[in-house]
Amino acid sequence: MASKRILIVDDEENIGRSLRMILEREGYQVTFCRSVAEFTKHPDAGRADAYLLDMKLPDGSGIDLLKAVKQNGTSAPAIMISGHGTIADAVEATRAGAFDFLEKPLSRDRVLLAVKHAMEHSTLRQENERLRELVGTSPKMIGSSPAWQRAVDQASMAARSDARVLLIGESGTGKELLAAHIHNASPFAAGPFVKVNCAAIPTELLETELFGHEKGSFTGATALRRGKFELADGGTIFLDEVGDLHGASQAKLLRVLQEGEFHRVGGEQIIHVSVRVVSATNRDLAGMVAAEKFREDLYYRLSVVPIRVPALRERPHDIRLMAEYFLEDFCGRNNFKRKVLDEGVFPLLESYAWPGNARELRNLIERMAILTPAELLTRDSIPVEVRVQREAGPKSTIQEARESAEREHILRALDESSWNVSGAARALGMERTNLHKRIRALGLTRGQ
Repeated sequence: MASKRILIVDDEENIGRSLRMILEREGYQVTFCRSVAEFTKHPDAGRADAYLLDMKLPDGSGIDLLKAVKQNGTSAPAIMISGHGTIADAVEATRAGAFDFLEKPLSRDRVLLAVKHAMEHSTLRQENERLRELVGTSPKMIGSSPAWQRAVDQASMAARSDARVLLIGESGTGKELLAAHIHNASPFAAGPFVKVNCAAIPTELLETELFGHEKGSFTGATALRRGKFELADGGTIFLDEVGDLHGASQAKLLRVLQEGEFHRVGGEQIIHVSVRVVSATNRDLAGMVAAEKFREDLYYRLSVVPIRVPALRERPHDIRLMAEYFLEDFCGRNNFKRKVLDEGVFPLLESYAWPGNARELRNLIERMAILTPAELLTRDSIPVEVRVQREAGPKSTIQEARESAEREHILRALDESSWNVSGAARALGMERTNLHKRIRALGLTRGQ
């Protein structure tokens, strides 16, 4: 396990030297800065596991520095140091978010005890956050259909390594849920799980969001800001709708994946991170690569382990379990009297195409619970437009039918050639490289 990083800001060199000696002997990595300016410019300013900050610095206040660190999203504990501490100073430091308060001259045992307690507190807080994700309000993975279980099994196997995973599936199928599962079952589980919706961020702000910016790098940049990759250091970053990244961001993302480093917008200092990348898309990235709308080298970096997440219409037998769970969860969260679904509801739900997938099912169940006064939700509780669409609408779009037929056709050729891609390509009358692309785009794996 990597040693913990401690960053000290104190203008007295003797204090810095003494603290470095004490802490390094205990196995900590120590960085020493003599001023606010030196701290602000340091590449590890926002990435320490704990901070030791002097109350009075030559170019600023340690309290103000602590506030700036906390405002930048850093959750690492900070211990304040003072040469002439008062109760008022200690109270002010605590209100600003300090974990502890030390007075000079510093005792070796007191320093080590304060740092040990700060580290234990931080570890406990992170573990509590993980447990809340696992058993708190986070959604559960529900389903026993072969298509869904195959995706879960593949995600579980991929999680054991640091390989990058690309989740391919329609919107609302549970890609974020699988990404969280991969993180929680991975060697990075003790670190943060940071989510980025690439489609929801304006193009001009995307690089700042991913990589952060330096103070003064553009109008409105009044303070240094750490990006999502820095916040995810030691954990997992989930890039949702990664197909919406524009060209410049694709190039910068490629560099992070290749070298594990980047620089903030407006900065020159190289920042190194160790981050597990899981991405997701509802687009045909292989087709975008062929159309030169997505970088081919980035596609292969992201798609080390492609996993196809099935649409809800491909797993109709899971609908009952999901609908009952959504109803119970909604009633519990909103203090509603317990409601139940009538048996006559399920044939209608299972015959619907669900273009919005699990997200649409959740919304429909909650709408039924809100608008039905009775305890029993019947067929009449289902919105009329959904019932009409079920009875008269097509089961799927032409594109969906085409992809389904293509998937079966390619799988048959692969099975007949014992998954020899060259042999299957000859039988299909297509180039081997094109077949590889279609296998990845359709999320095909042996045993389907």
